[in-house]
Amino acid sequence: MGSKIRVLLADDHVVLREATAELVDHQPDMEVVGQAATGEETIALVRELSPDVVVMDIAMPRLDGLEATRYIVREYSATRVLVLTAHEGAEYVIPLLEAGATGYLPKTVSLNELLDAIRAASRGESVLPPSVASVVVQHLAGEAEPATKEELTSREMDVLRLLAEGLTNYQIARRLGLSTRTVEAHLTRIYAKLDVRSRTEAALLAQRKGWIATK
Repeated sequence: MGSKIRVLLADDHVVLREATAELVDHQPDMEVVGQAATGEETIALVRELSPDVVVMDIAMPRLDGLEATRYIVREYSATRVLVLTAHEGAEYVIPLLEAGATGYLPKTVSLNELLDAIRAASRGESVLPPSVASVVVQHLAGEAEPATKEELTSREMDVLRLLAEGLTNYQIARRLGLSTRTVEAHLTRIYAKLDVRSRTEAALLAQRKGWIATK
């Protein structure tokens, strides 16, 4: 097995944080490298420990999860931020995703869902459950129209369809006979043309506009 996923937990609820830490530490592919109760502590520990994933609450004293996320994404791009919170409204979801959070989970998710989300976030994959994804769709519906389908090349549409199926960059590359770097280059152009910031937003936008089939 390769190196473990290094996880930092940021939540001012000590009992919840420590219970989550114990569960994560029992996973053979993960280790909790630190815990923080404020946004300021979170940033300091990211600087010191360089975790792969920060599991971030929003409501924390002195510096909240949104501001901490913005700073971490800007200054420590190798660290992914996975938001775990009780808040699911658009006023929380959209700013966090725009700040660069890799995923957004409500605290009602199961342990297995959280663990799978941490693994996905460590790979740089977007994580949004249906309840949160619907908030993103409604937000996108009210925004200015991005590029049309005709402005995407046929290869970009191939990549977009496979992305929407939930395939990783590596899996897309294998399916299309491309290198992973070529897939990443296609994704960069797709994001720019569609004016989105993540795999999830690209897939949801394509589904909303009817470019790809929904399950």
